[in-house]
Amino acid sequence: MFTRHYKVWPKDLPKTMTLPKTSLSTNLEISALRYPDHNAIIFYDAPMTYRRLLEEVESMAGYLQSKGVKKGDRVLLYMQNSPQYVIAYYAILRADAVVIPVNPMNRAAELEHYISDTGATVCMAGQELAEHIVPMVGQSHLEEVIVASYNTYIDPETDLALPAEVAAPAWSKALPGVVSWEDAMAKAIKPTPHTAQPEDLAVIPYSSGTTGAPKGCMHTHRSVMATAMHRVFWNLSTQDGVQLATLPFFHVTGMTGSMNGPILCGSTSVIMTRWERTTAAKLIERYQVTGWTNIVTMAVDFLSNPDIGNYDLSSLNMIGGGGAAMPVAVAEKLKRMTGLDYIEGYGLSETMAATHINPGENPKPQCLGIPVFDVDSRIIDVDTLEEKGPGETGEIVSCGPQVTLGYWNRPADTEAAFVEIDGKRFFRTGDLAYYDEDGYFFMVDRVKRMINASGFKVWPSEVEGLMYRHPDIHEVCIISSPDPKRGETVKACIVLTPEADGKVTEADMIGWCKEQMAAYKVPTIVEFVEALPKSPTGKLMWRTLQEEEWKANG
Repeated sequence: MFTRHYKVWPKDLPKTMTLPKTSLSTNLEISALRYPDHNAIIFYDAPMTYRRLLEEVESMAGYLQSKGVKKGDRVLLYMQNSPQYVIAYYAILRADAVVIPVNPMNRAAELEHYISDTGATVCMAGQELAEHIVPMVGQSHLEEVIVASYNTYIDPETDLALPAEVAAPAWSKALPGVVSWEDAMAKAIKPTPHTAQPEDLAVIPYSSGTTGAPKGCMHTHRSVMATAMHRVFWNLSTQDGVQLATLPFFHVTGMTGSMNGPILCGSTSVIMTRWERTTAAKLIERYQVTGWTNIVTMAVDFLSNPDIGNYDLSSLNMIGGGGAAMPVAVAEKLKRMTGLDYIEGYGLSETMAATHINPGENPKPQCLGIPVFDVDSRIIDVDTLEEKGPGETGEIVSCGPQVTLGYWNRPADTEAAFVEIDGKRFFRTGDLAYYDEDGYFFMVDRVKRMINASGFKVWPSEVEGLMYRHPDIHEVCIISSPDPKRGETVKACIVLTPEADGKVTEADMIGWCKEQMAAYKVPTIVEFVEALPKSPTGKLMWRTLQEEEWKANG
């Protein structure tokens, strides 16, 4: 067991944590029983109590079961942050089914993969996303889409600037296989008794990988419970805390820090559908927000607001997140303005958010943190698997209660992702790092071929796989290119077919990509080349292109 970090362990916390033998759904039931009139959610000035949240979850769970959803079935959740997202998530769990969180940026090709890979028959979608998923009803496993309109849950008197998708009129189209959120809720069907146990599957977030198509990370109620409890206790959260929810709930960090954690302890989440720095500042002041989990680019934008000094931010007692290292200058500005250190952490979809967090009393800048409760993390040699010592770079491997069981329907990938050390099963993160004498971990590089664009992980092989659907592409290689705002951006090096050579433009290709994939994956730079470099064995030498790109533009 790695224990070097115990010398800096938070003095008020135990080093191990006993997890409840209950499901995630039970957390909501308990908080509603304890704090029925306490606000679970505030959505653009509209409050929702724990009593009402539980009632709506029960009704939607009953509806799902009436449509044939049974224990272990997978249900797609394709929405942006909203009360309906929280209701849908917990309704799926209450129905003993499994949540498949889908990135709202995903489009046709990606949605097809989610449906075919999970066998989902039902999708719960935001109305602004319905056009992408509704055409797939009846074309595969998908039988029904439940469409939610966010504006039915806002306070109509709010003075806050509303995102377009929140302000939009409610869905009113009558289409086969489509039902509105309100019509489904109006059925008021009582669900059967909840039977899910800690070891049953609860959530399968998808993590893209070097083999191309995204892989589903199988998480049980126990593994999701672990990170929710870890976050609550690490931050000393109570039922009177108020969290600003700006990270997307489909992402494990937002899911844990801004939804599951607050519901576990009975606190309040102030939900934003879209990031907007002035609205965030108003909400912090208006609702005396105490905690805010974000990504570094969000914090940077927030602090860059020239009017930020006009807002009272004194209620905040925790700001932190990850996605990329926090620039020292920005961290210093945050400290001057709020008196708070930016608390960085580290985790993956495979670990349902954090395995490492900086201790609040002793954080280190640009640091992943220390292993949290019951997490055993090591640094090993990528090839020999030999364990490394302090200051030596190698791959992070982690063993803990929050680690995935493996990848959905991918036994070979699952086997390759784990290694046995000291009789324990460790997950291979693919990230290169080292730890110092105090047990703090620091990122160095990535073993896997991945592009980090403003904190969004873009896997070149996945983008290549999607682009090969274009009839005019003969070969394509995706690399990163330096970008002053995003850090890295996506570049496509393309060899066109002879028939298309000279007839297809860079703009044509980018436009096509925007229809096929999430916006952050779309190449912002397209270069048509005569040939791609290859090794004597015919293997694409992507690293050569990568190095040339950064040498020329870095």
